[in-house]
Amino acid sequence: MQRFRNFRIFATIIVVATGVLCSAETFLSPVDISASVSAGNVTSASGLPKKYTETVTGVSGDKISFNMVLIPRGEFTMGSSDKEAGRKDNEGPQHKVRLEPFYLCTTETTYELFWMYYEETVQRDRDEARKKVEDVDAITGPTPIYGDPTMGMGGGTKPAIGATWHNAMTFCRWLSKKTGKKYRLPTEAEWEYAARAGTETAYFFGNDPKQLADYAWFEDNSDQATHEVARKKPNPWGLYDMHGNVLEWVHDFYGPTAYEAPAKQSPALNPQGPKQGKVHVARGGSWESPAEELRCAARAFEEDYWRSMDPQVPKSKWWLPQMGFIGFRVAQSVEPGKSK
Repeated sequence: MQRFRNFRIFATIIVVATGVLCSAETFLSPVDISASVSAGNVTSASGLPKKYTETVTGVSGDKISFNMVLIPRGEFTMGSSDKEAGRKDNEGPQHKVRLEPFYLCTTETTYELFWMYYEETVQRDRDEARKKVEDVDAITGPTPIYGDPTMGMGGGTKPAIGATWHNAMTFCRWLSKKTGKKYRLPTEAEWEYAARAGTETAYFFGNDPKQLADYAWFEDNSDQATHEVARKKPNPWGLYDMHGNVLEWVHDFYGPTAYEAPAKQSPALNPQGPKQGKVHVARGGSWESPAEELRCAARAFEEDYWRSMDPQVPKSKWWLPQMGFIGFRVAQSVEPGKSK
């Protein structure tokens, strides 16, 4: 089996708390995106731009761009039915969810952008160029990572891997300060809604996993490594790698029965998961996952062994050494009044 999956068997499980039960961070506040939208951009029926390109400038003048796409307001059925192949108990009960529009990055966060964040916020002596960026410098970023951060898989436009949920959240705060807009992680409901893109099947293209190779990097075709983002076909809403490549952190705390409360509502409005917890949810499956773990409803969460390769005592709150299957993508809220 895969090198990371095997580690569940051979690792000595070390649980070192980085904190007790935490309250979920509230960061879903809206932001005006108008400054980032070009004059000729096409708008949706709600009057919002269907997409926009964000360009981030580093302290040395280098520029990195990424694309955001509008995910429309709507209602969907979250979770999986008892009849879905590969279903787990934590994917139910199925329930209706209604969401406001939001923006989601078309790709997972890449190393080229992640390194800009790392270089500007890492906890070490800054040079004079960094000191000039006072608002960004105020963010306390990650400590230097132990070992090769790419884990031998390469950087560039491949997804950034091995960041903890806390690190991903700090990246979003950094990106918000750089751009003046509120970037964040999507909620679990937002992620599944965007992944399904209006479909109700196990995968956004249907129920047949034999078609996965056209849309995803997973255990059958990945050669046991990550791949450059957007090399497979997107889903109907223009999102790449929602199945496979890397698991993606979402906002929510994990709870095996987290769907019971929203299932009592009809529908649940913009749910954000349990208010407290110890670990967070990750979605989408990865390059090392079997097909069933790439389903739209499949849920993963941080397990004890994810931190057991970290030689530091106490364990780092920033990095998951050797966990090369976890990454993230960013979302952005829509300001109230901007949609009809």
